[in-house]
Amino acid sequence: MRGALLEVRDLVVEYGVRGGAFRAVDGVSFTVRRASTLALVGESGSGKSTIAAAIVRLIRPARGSILLDGTDIAALPEKRLRPMRHRVQMIFQDPYGSLDPHLSALQIVAEPLRLRGHDRASRARHAAALLDRVGLAASTHQRRPAEFSGGQRQRIGIARALASGPELLVCDEATSALDVSVQAQVLELLREIQRDTGVAYLFISHNLGVVREISSELVVLRAGRVVESGPTERVLAAPTQPYTRALRRAALDPAALRGRKPRAVLAATPEDSGAEGAPGEGEHP
Repeated sequence: MRGALLEVRDLVVEYGVRGGAFRAVDGVSFTVRRASTLALVGESGSGKSTIAAAIVRLIRPARGSILLDGTDIAALPEKRLRPMRHRVQMIFQDPYGSLDPHLSALQIVAEPLRLRGHDRASRARHAAALLDRVGLAASTHQRRPAEFSGGQRQRIGIARALASGPELLVCDEATSALDVSVQAQVLELLREIQRDTGVAYLFISHNLGVVREISSELVVLRAGRVVESGPTERVLAAPTQPYTRALRRAALDPAALRGRKPRAVLAATPEDSGAEGAPGEGEHP
């Protein structure tokens, strides 16, 4: 069994609200092993993206630990965290909004290399190689994001994330904005990159069809808590919780595969009713 790269233990994330605090993540624990893929799934408001933001330290958790190769980064001051940031990178859901529209694809991918001290020639060489790696021809490298399709923009985002030489990529709904055929291409690219580099993925999605294709381990979240976890195939073949069964039914709906939440399909059946019923409507802040 591969060793642990990321260990999240009893993670709690709170947001200040009038009259107190709202707990968006409540005691979540899981482990991402080297060169493997763990998926976090759940409907909007389940805490998936909040966990991702805490792992890359866009927000600081209220309690709990985030161990990266044994070092707890949850409470590290920025000065000590900065040298470690290249080890964990994120691929965002919106492949256009996350790219600087004024820069070329080559410049976008080269920027992390600049921050790590590469000279101009080295940046250009490495950035071009990364764009080639994700399937973008040299003739496109000087184009700006608006000149690319959604799938091509996501490939630029992947190349940019890889430029830092990460050990872990946090993929926050990285395929949900893409058409099904393009999703399949990006998933295959991610698998190829993992085979070639040994990078680990934390793959965040509400789409169990996609999750089944990419992950070996699965954590199901509801309202900021883990309701079920284990090997992906086992959880999907025989889920023990009504909430997981509702998500599994949703994966059979074509709307889910287009990244939309099929509320009619998610309505609980009589056998799925109870304390762990069908996914709710609420959004976390």
